[in-house]
Amino acid sequence: MANQKHLTPEERNTIELRLGSGCSFKAIGQELGKDCTTISKEVRKHKVYKKSGSYGKPFKDCIHRFGCDKAFLCGEHSPCQKLSCKFCCRCISVCKDYQKQSCILLEKPPYVCNACTDRLKCTLEKAVYSASAAQKGYITALSESREGICLNEMETARIDAILSPLVKNGQSINHIALSHSAELMVSEKSLYKYVNNGIFSVGNIDLPRRVRLRPRRSKREFLKVDRQCRIGRKYEDYKAFIEENPDTPVVEMDSVEGVKGGKVLLTIHFVNCKLMLAFLRSANTAQSVTDIFTRLCWTLGGKTFKKLFPILLTDNGSEFTNPAAIEFDTLGNRRSRVFYCDPNSPH
Repeated sequence: MANQKHLTPEERNTIELRLGSGCSFKAIGQELGKDCTTISKEVRKHKVYKKSGSYGKPFKDCIHRFGCDKAFLCGEHSPCQKLSCKFCCRCISVCKDYQKQSCILLEKPPYVCNACTDRLKCTLEKAVYSASAAQKGYITALSESREGICLNEMETARIDAILSPLVKNGQSINHIALSHSAELMVSEKSLYKYVNNGIFSVGNIDLPRRVRLRPRRSKREFLKVDRQCRIGRKYEDYKAFIEENPDTPVVEMDSVEGVKGGKVLLTIHFVNCKLMLAFLRSANTAQSVTDIFTRLCWTLGGKTFKKLFPILLTDNGSEFTNPAAIEFDTLGNRRSRVFYCDPNSPH
């Protein structure tokens, strides 16, 4: 049954849907043509823990949360407005009687809360399998596994014993790679990379031509998370939405960059009240923008966030190319709409 192939995004979407329907690992494996242990490992490896509360109740995993009569424990540490600590999620870090309670259902299959009937009224820490999060984790692990130096200590010493004496005698790496290819068993490009990273006893200072050359100017890369992000979110789509919903407030956002490659400001402008907020980011990436809106949603609450940010109008920068992460929360509920201005139209 097992075909020794990695799971595809479509298969992960199927796993998420079937887990939500309450299917077993065996039933999911039979549908996908995989072994049930493969599905079990996938779910346990990529499940995401979320500290989310229930409707009208904050996250609370203390075993004494129902009969707790404490109040204003975190008043000295934060401006808490809760009358009782059982309605607050911040007092956990300062309460001496806090004891964590975990759901015992997460210790047995399916190990996640996707199909749990008490999920909407449970205030404990939840474990959820998300196909998109699992795919991102898989790509990250795959990328990290291919990074770095693919040599052990013995191979490094063997190549160094061949390469370094010849370089010190004045031979170029190109000549060494061609004349000793059977002994080195490493490409010329890899040799240059290893020398540049200081893996061998010789370095760039021992390469006469490398020393004479001026360092190349690195080209700035613009990474688009979703290349089809503008479909259904163009400026004409924005105008059509405003015609149907004329009373909807509009919020504009942009990036203010100083030194290239340095810290960046994310500006959020409320057009109706002429209020502007600015958030400092360490890099001009899409993830930094997503993290800010996730933090805002967590701080303000879902209802308040929807009222303040119903429409977000922005430009076509690469930091705004992951609109789905801004428009939907972690549970897939819509909280905003993102639209883009026309390219090369500053007016």
